[in-house]
Amino acid sequence: MWNDVMDYARARDLLLARVSPVDRERVPLADCAGRVLAEALTAAEDVPPFDRSPYDGYALRAADTAGIDAEHPVTLDILEEVPAGHVGCCAVTPGAAVKVLTGSPLPEGADAIVPFEDTRFTESAVTLFRPMVPGSNVIRAGEDVKAGSLLAAAGTVIDGGLAATLAGQNVARPRVFRVPRVGVVSTGSELVEPGQPLSPGKIYNTGRYALAAALQRDGAEPVFVGCAGDDVDAIAALIRDGLSRCDALVLTGGVSVGDYDLTPDAMERCGVELLFRGVAMKPGMACCYGMAGGKAVMALSGNPASAMTNYYAIARPAVKKLCGLADPLPHAIELTLAAPFEKKSRATRLLRGILEIDGGQAMLRLPGDQGNVVISSMIGCNAMAEVPAGSGALPAGTILKGFLL
Repeated sequence: MWNDVMDYARARDLLLARVSPVDRERVPLADCAGRVLAEALTAAEDVPPFDRSPYDGYALRAADTAGIDAEHPVTLDILEEVPAGHVGCCAVTPGAAVKVLTGSPLPEGADAIVPFEDTRFTESAVTLFRPMVPGSNVIRAGEDVKAGSLLAAAGTVIDGGLAATLAGQNVARPRVFRVPRVGVVSTGSELVEPGQPLSPGKIYNTGRYALAAALQRDGAEPVFVGCAGDDVDAIAALIRDGLSRCDALVLTGGVSVGDYDLTPDAMERCGVELLFRGVAMKPGMACCYGMAGGKAVMALSGNPASAMTNYYAIARPAVKKLCGLADPLPHAIELTLAAPFEKKSRATRLLRGILEIDGGQAMLRLPGDQGNVVISSMIGCNAMAEVPAGSGALPAGTILKGFLL
């Protein structure tokens, strides 16, 4: 069975190669947290733009402090006080100092700053007890950012540091990728929405909400297109609707090989070019992926835990590329099993778990049940480990490759 389907990493890369980022827009900087920068940010000016003081203190000439100590201090005349946001009128001359506050420009003629707490002072004079060297306690122009330097490449997520850097470059409306709309379609006559009573044989639609939460966290806007019963025409109608108003589509259910697994047929009726059906992975083997008009159509298992495993392994990088990320693939890490895993793995197996740092080592604690239908065991999981095909039972301490969720 496993020889007839594609390796999940190859399937992921095949899909990824067909997906392109959405278009771009300019958005107020205050609304850009978590958005993806759509153009490289090159510094237009130095930050800070002038030499300035990091402390409340006194700006002076280092030469005036040569040879002093606690027994032989020097007293300098205070010429003026310069608060932050202002420029002084006086140049510092031999035997004089200027009182500066945090952020004040370094006055002309001064080459060092001494903090208040290292001096004795009055309103008109300040006494120093140790020598200074030129440049002491001076924040130089461009110390944070040099004009002309590349600060962030296109495809970088805007976090607090990048938002502040954009502000420091007077970028009020950065160019970012639009938030992609990803349609979510549920299939299955047994599904009932939360808030409705369950009749015999029915279950609540949990997959819709698992996918919506993952999509939102990954930077997309989930759009619930609807829920179709086990009817190929109804499924096809929802696919057409979703493709008409979304940038990509994720479906759950109807992708196995049973009599009611109608989703691949519905996809083809809508003109979807099928890329692959099924992957050599457990859980999450059942799936069907395709493209329609440049839009990815990603059909996953109706079993929620299986669907989410497949999403994280294959669909998620495509969603991140859709969002504009320059590097949508998960960064590989090594994880150590905190406890044994007893099952054999004929195909590649992905284990969900909780990453914990123990003694400086990344340990993966597995939930009690890794079954296809056990969605509750995904609560709090933040990592997945890959068990190679053909593996037997794994003892505690086994090191596996994996990735963060």
